Amino acid sequence: MFIDYYEILEISPNANSETIERIFRYFAMRYHPDNRETGNESRFSEIVEAHNTLRDPVKRAQYDILYREHLGLRHELTEGARDGGGMERDTVIQANLLSLLYVRRRRDVNNPGIGDDELERLSGCPREHLEFHLWYLKSKGFIGRTENGTFAITVEGIDHAGVRRGRDRPDATRLLDHAD
Repeated sequence: MFIDYYEILEISPNANSETIERIFRYFAMRYHPDNRETGNESRFSEIVEAHNTLRDPVKRAQYDILYREHLGLRHELTEGARDGGGMERDTVIQANLLSLLYVRRRRDVNNPGIGDDELERLSGCPREHLEFHLWYLKSKGFIGRTENGTFAITVEGIDHAGVRRGRDRPDATRLLDHAD
């Protein structure tokens, strides 16, 4: 797990060595376990570890490479979270997977499964992305593995797909409105 030493010392990644030393001394005095008022052994250990890494030019250079990679990952995550379309696309992919598995079960109740490769091909979703959707649908109880290792829709999945289809298709309720 990545530890942000700049955050621990509350300094900028652009801080010079004098700033690192000054801030370290301040926090070391404040959190040293011998300080009866503000001592904190775990916080002190974190500060020492951050200081030992950032004060050494070689270690800092190596750490900065990891730091930039971590920032890039954080940026990707925040961009993905801001992109509301991602969740909508996921919902569509999951509905399509349930539809594929529903049709398969309906056609052959005794052999209802579809293998990983075939699901990838039929859904048009790459395996790396498909894994997330299969994990989600399996965790919700909408799909499961058959005895031979293929994926099949469950009763809960059929019920869920039916409820969604009814909500997504307002014309399905139009007949009920005219029945009164």
